[in-house]
Amino acid sequence: MKTSTTFSILIWINASRAKNNEADLFARITVNQKRANISLKRKVNIKSWDKSKSRLKGNSANARKENQYIEQVKAKLHKIHIDLVNQEKFITAQLIKSTYLGEGENHKTLQNLIDYHSNKIKNVLAPGSIRNYGITENYISKFLDQKRRTNDIYLKELDYKFICDFENFLHSYWPEGHPKAMGQNTVMKHIQRLRKMVTLAYHLEWLQKDPFIRWKPTFKKTERQFLSANELSNIENYHFPIERLDRVRDLFVFSCYTGISYIDIMQLTKENIHLGIDRNNWIITKRQKTKTPVKIPLLEKAQAIINKYKNHPITQVSESLLPIITNEKLNFYLKEVALACGIKKNLTFHMARHTFATTVTLTNGVPIETVSKLLGHTKIATTQIYARVIERKVSEDMNALKAILDKNKTKKNENKAVN
Repeated sequence: MKTSTTFSILIWINASRAKNNEADLFARITVNQKRANISLKRKVNIKSWDKSKSRLKGNSANARKENQYIEQVKAKLHKIHIDLVNQEKFITAQLIKSTYLGEGENHKTLQNLIDYHSNKIKNVLAPGSIRNYGITENYISKFLDQKRRTNDIYLKELDYKFICDFENFLHSYWPEGHPKAMGQNTVMKHIQRLRKMVTLAYHLEWLQKDPFIRWKPTFKKTERQFLSANELSNIENYHFPIERLDRVRDLFVFSCYTGISYIDIMQLTKENIHLGIDRNNWIITKRQKTKTPVKIPLLEKAQAIINKYKNHPITQVSESLLPIITNEKLNFYLKEVALACGIKKNLTFHMARHTFATTVTLTNGVPIETVSKLLGHTKIATTQIYARVIERKVSEDMNALKAILDKNKTKKNENKAVN
């Protein structure tokens, strides 16, 4: 690749703006007849300057010192030019200047990357995801301060050791107000967010190599909690004398039969109800988390809850499909719901989404591809997490297989008997 045809350096003084016979010293880089000037932060006496040789006259101690500095500047600029040629960069005078001043791509810092990434995602990701990145960025700052005794580093300093040290720091860090230190999966999530930022730097060519190339995440396998059919039935049929608990139960059950998350339910209006291809009501919306379109045929129990709140004073004021309540209050009241219904599990609203994926759909034979579509998952691997925990479904499938094999064996024996 041809990067340049001409390259030259000129050391000069700006005599026209001299004060008290002292002029500023500059280096001028010229590439393909395009110039860029660099202030060398030095003052030179006009009478001492040899314009033809681009250096100070005489052999005084000061002249020798300044001339040595000039040679060092020229040597550094020549080296930058050679390095850029070897990297097959498209070379400009401005690029050489930026690299010399530490403003080039190879001099980007981790904070430069964090700032760029934050600006990139602010109108793209959901508020919850942006908040999570902010938490990770805060831990990076604490790590740099406590372990590296600095507030920033160059991206070129990122290496495998940095990742390992950051991982160890997270494992040993005890967040204020938390009952315990971070778990393995939480640590992995923070490092994965750092990895996404570093990958962005690599694609932007701010990094020559990916420091994560040898790093592998190690997640601890956990089972998603969900309600059994009996537990779900207990919640559905329990009579709550307190209206707020009745509303909370209805929101929870609605999520159990639609798989819609809290934040997406709170944003539903009558405009989200559409007549589907089967001439029945569907909910059509977008997941706030991933912006993925979701189309969900309404089951009878979900439709009944919508009808219940159609003319409710709360929904009339808010113009929402269902009553609005904060996530904190919702999960707090669910503890009362669980206690009243005799459910021992730590009932959270997100458990409703897990219940839809397992008890309501997969256990009843809905194909995993369909469930993935209903949940708005971008990867079927995410849905397979639910499929792995349904032991009853595995048992039913294996019993069905055994029945087929037994039937085939019986037929073979019958054929042998006939022959």
